[in-house]
Amino acid sequence: MTSPLVVIDVVGLTPRLLAHMPRLRALAEAGWQAELGTVLPAVTCSAQATLLTGALPSEHGIVGNGWYFRDLGEVFLWRQHHALMGGEKVWQAARRERPDYTVANVCWWYAMGADVNWTVTPRPIYYADGRKEPDCYTDPPELHDELTSKLGGFPLFTYWGPGAGLPSSRWICRAAEQIMVEKNPDLTLVYVPHLDYDLQRFGPSSEQAVAAAVELDGVLGPLLDAAAARNATVVVLSEYGITEASRPVDVNRLLRAEGLLRVYTQDGMEYLDPWTSRAFAVADHQVAHVYVKDPADVPAVAKLCAGLPGVAQVLDAAGKAEHGLDHERAGELVLVAEPDAWFTYYYWLDDARAPDFARLVEIHRKPGYDPAELFFDPAAPGAAKRRAGVALARKKLGMRYLMSVVGLDAGAKAVRGSHGRLPADPADGPVLICSDPSTARDSYAATEVKNLLLHLAGLSDQSAPAGGGAQDGASAVGRRR
Repeated sequence: MTSPLVVIDVVGLTPRLLAHMPRLRALAEAGWQAELGTVLPAVTCSAQATLLTGALPSEHGIVGNGWYFRDLGEVFLWRQHHALMGGEKVWQAARRERPDYTVANVCWWYAMGADVNWTVTPRPIYYADGRKEPDCYTDPPELHDELTSKLGGFPLFTYWGPGAGLPSSRWICRAAEQIMVEKNPDLTLVYVPHLDYDLQRFGPSSEQAVAAAVELDGVLGPLLDAAAARNATVVVLSEYGITEASRPVDVNRLLRAEGLLRVYTQDGMEYLDPWTSRAFAVADHQVAHVYVKDPADVPAVAKLCAGLPGVAQVLDAAGKAEHGLDHERAGELVLVAEPDAWFTYYYWLDDARAPDFARLVEIHRKPGYDPAELFFDPAAPGAAKRRAGVALARKKLGMRYLMSVVGLDAGAKAVRGSHGRLPADPADGPVLICSDPSTARDSYAATEVKNLLLHLAGLSDQSAPAGGGAQDGASAVGRRR
């Protein structure tokens, strides 16, 4: 007999922040709390893939939130198709014993096309005239109207961007509650992003970070109550901890200055040219994949990057293998930033030549992650907000518009928190909480979570992970550093 299981991914949750969240603390006190080892890179897509499959990136292939698609010659971040993630998922393992095992995925990544019963994931409407409107994708299709008729439309513009905040996490939690009540899934996966925002904007020790933790704890309360009403086992976990960071590192500008990265120009704007570049980087928080066209250039590029201030490590083939990151999607080199540093995607040398999307919230066009999207341009926030107002007015009138609100170097310098490195202190790393005291341990590796979930679900051919909670190899390296 399987037991209902609810797994809540509270992004950025750490033992330090848990001190400000009484509902989650009460859950831990009734059950248990453990250190959770993560993977390199400690970013959403890689961590979630490992939690669901029990495999490292070398096997499941999710080497970051994005990478260079070599067969297309394009850099893409935040793709959504489930087929990108290899490995056996936890529900696929469950169905080997119970073919009718049902699953709801509420906003975990790589959801589209997944073999689950109910899917909800953010998905804007991209109109033919260029407008982008907030919405979500669901499967089955009728779930869309079932949710939005009660909850309203998905608040996309509070999910990311300068307006990112609590409404999107509240909507996700309420959607999960509704699905649990109306559909009764065996496994409910819930992704709650709120702590990601102010921790990056202001740093994890800021007053704003504490306030965000308190706010989110209140939003999680009804979700925890709904799970308890079903007698469900609850697991709360996080992918990474956000730590203090304030030093942007322009690796692509270095590669361009050395003649390794090339651009092409259209309408006075410069675009990364991955087809002809000898080397370029895909920046992803505190990790950057460096793609080097000619193997003969790898040693020189490695030496060049190692000398860049803010770079702590340059992983070559052996280094990638040590961290479970040796996959064909990874760069020939992988850079890890110093604790207070993070990597920009910027490749232009003159802001006047930057592409127009650089000043927009445009996660699918930028060839790297851009946390400056969380701010109205710090160099002139008032002007940025006025531009946003004019753009909204043009939008309502059906006119073309650009929401040009993101700062460039000023935006990068405003960032106060980042992640991606392996944590040096468990208090700043991910945490694992469970309502079932029988599986208590001091620590779990990310690769052990899949088997833990199967055990908590009551599947007879699975056993609780054994041992004293040793970290997987990648996480152990992070703790020694």
